[in-house]
Amino acid sequence: MDWMKETFGSVKPIVAMCHLRALPGDPYFDREGGMDRVVTLARQDLNNLQDGGVDAVMFSNEFSMPYLLKVKTETIAAMARIIGELMSEIKVPFGVNALWDPIASVDLAAATGARFIREIISGAYAGDFGVWNTSSGETVRHKIELGRGDLKLLYNIVPEAAVYLGGRDVADIAKSTVFNCRPDAICVSGLTAGAQPDAQVLGKVKAAVPETAVFCNTGCRADNIAQQLSVADGAVVGTTFKVDGVFDNLVDKARVRAFMDEVKHFRANMA
Repeated sequence: MDWMKETFGSVKPIVAMCHLRALPGDPYFDREGGMDRVVTLARQDLNNLQDGGVDAVMFSNEFSMPYLLKVKTETIAAMARIIGELMSEIKVPFGVNALWDPIASVDLAAATGARFIREIISGAYAGDFGVWNTSSGETVRHKIELGRGDLKLLYNIVPEAAVYLGGRDVADIAKSTVFNCRPDAICVSGLTAGAQPDAQVLGKVKAAVPETAVFCNTGCRADNIAQQLSVADGAVVGTTFKVDGVFDNLVDKARVRAFMDEVKHFRANMA
């Protein structure tokens, strides 16, 4: 797992979500505010996350609800514009996540220079977005075709609002995913954004694949991050950084700092 320190610059890294507001083509796009407002709010969130001390950021079209399993061209174009406008202000390593489309995420990473993506890259699921199939072989080959062999792939094996078809145990899924797909990291999620994953599930996954990085993907808060990092190798954090810890709100720098203070305390006391 040497790539973790090289990519994020820290042990037990905290990857903060920079949730982009609805984009052109999305049902809830603010047509009056337009793309200028989307960029302005993304800049505000980015600066508050960075000033709060996070280790990395991940840009996501989080408000493109309801999500598509094949992201449209206009969405990737809008995300690339936003990241391009913010590029000179990005001070930490960054990744991208075009929900829920790993190929589109790789495309966006190739265009922006992102170091990593997080997506549902392997497995078959049923959930709120219908029947959900993937092809990790296509995703890995696509990143090679685009000259991004260095791009790190974070595989979410417990997707939000969906279940794995076939009823396999999560530990078995983790083991076979690592063997067959060679992910750089495994992500474990709760039911929805901001929901804490079952601590036993997180522990089972890490025990099953001890040589692979495992991220807690949702539900980390200042009052539980030490517990989560005692099992996980890092965390992806979004909702708890927002005003009042509410998903729809913008980032609260004070909440970010308080959270990262807990992370620093944990790291300082690591054996």
